Amino acid sequence: MLKLQNSLFILPLLCFCFVLVSEASVHEYNGEKFVSKGNAFVVHGGSEGIYSSFAEPQNVTASGGDSYIRFEKITFRRPKVFANFSSWYIQAIVFEVEDRETIGGSAYGGQRAVCCTVDLAKLGVCLEGEVIHRPSTENPSWPKVFGISFNGDNEVAILPSKSIQISKTGMYNLYFIHCDLNLKDLTVEGKTVWKNPTGYLPGRMAPLMNFYGFMSLAFVILGIFWFSQYARFWREVLPLQNCITLVITLGMLEMALWYFDYAEFNESGIRPVGITMWAVTFGTIKRTIAWLIILMVSMGYGVVRPTLGGLTSKVIMLGANFFLASEVLELVENVGAVSDLSGKARLFLVLPVAMLDAFFILWIFTSLSATLNKLQARRMVVKLDIYRKFTNALAVAVIVSVGWICYELYFKSNDVYNEQWQNAWIIPAFWQVLSFSLLCVICVLWAPSQNSMRYAYSEEASEDFDKDDTTLTLIKPSPTPSKDFRSAPEARSVHGASNGDVEEDKTE
Repeated sequence: MLKLQNSLFILPLLCFCFVLVSEASVHEYNGEKFVSKGNAFVVHGGSEGIYSSFAEPQNVTASGGDSYIRFEKITFRRPKVFANFSSWYIQAIVFEVEDRETIGGSAYGGQRAVCCTVDLAKLGVCLEGEVIHRPSTENPSWPKVFGISFNGDNEVAILPSKSIQISKTGMYNLYFIHCDLNLKDLTVEGKTVWKNPTGYLPGRMAPLMNFYGFMSLAFVILGIFWFSQYARFWREVLPLQNCITLVITLGMLEMALWYFDYAEFNESGIRPVGITMWAVTFGTIKRTIAWLIILMVSMGYGVVRPTLGGLTSKVIMLGANFFLASEVLELVENVGAVSDLSGKARLFLVLPVAMLDAFFILWIFTSLSATLNKLQARRMVVKLDIYRKFTNALAVAVIVSVGWICYELYFKSNDVYNEQWQNAWIIPAFWQVLSFSLLCVICVLWAPSQNSMRYAYSEEASEDFDKDDTTLTLIKPSPTPSKDFRSAPEARSVHGASNGDVEEDKTE
């Protein structure tokens, strides 16, 4: 008795291809070799979310519809030394992820197989050497299985051109499979074209095009606000505000490039490598500068100290390492090479960025703590107030980030088969929204105004800061008394300056 178990064989295939959602809707095959999986030999042809262009499946006609998977010049080649026999079928199988249980089977509860074995053939449920499949309960015409075989001493077998209409929205998978042990070093060439109703952009990526369009508009609005303030009070501009201007400019360029990247991808079906690389690079530069700005502000740069002193080289080194690690990760994930990486390789690239992020956060809050304590000790009320608001905003951002990371891990662990592909775009979009929100907070706190110089560095206020280099030591040494003791009149003068700062805040 044939017992069709849960898709235990399809699971490792889909796990292996979890990150193999192709970067282009034109999937090209350039001599890919078949890999042994169980008792079958497999080439993963692609996985994409595709929306149906039909309101109801019964309205589908042979020639109608905008959603399809088209096979073009799919060619199988075998070496001449093995071209001396007629082979079993080499089959292409297309199935929606919900129908994964219809692929494969086992005889008498034994090990699950994709290829029909002798025992299964004796039961009459399949033909030996072909892929085991049964009709879907929802749509009996699925999965789609067709193939070609080598005849005699032919070295080439060409799969007839074919177009499969998509009548149901879902995550579709394509595999090329053969079960012939004698077909050694078999390769596949050609391409398949996957199309959605609105264009060639894969379904899980389609919402990102509109998202980056809205983000471009958001950056333009933020830029108008910031640049108008900058132009009005350019005489009062601080070095810190120049850095914020640079981040806003890079953000506008990054969002625009991502939008054009997806728009071109949607029109042609092939991702433009040049635009993608520029978008990745601008984004990495923006994030690096943003981290450095937050770190320098936390240290009091431009507000309570004129320079970073001995910490400058350490800050630059941290920023350079973060840029290199992030650039490599983003290029690998977005310029098409992601399909060639396993989970371990991706983890190898993600870990350095995660560690550098954690180091930035640790250093930032350590520096903020020291800065807040000194501002409070010197009773610099105006600067203390703005730093407290800045600290609260960072704390909220970190808490939200940790919560979202937990949700992301939960989402991915419960979506092994990519069934939630329609919501997957929210994960990368959230990080863009969070970073933009934090940038807006910084822009509001440090917007150019006629009172900008109140937050600027001054000689008296910075004396203690110049003597301290904030480090990540767990135990700080006690502050040593200055060798230069002020006279009573000088002390009263400094105290008066602090009171002046308080009075200025009261009159605001």
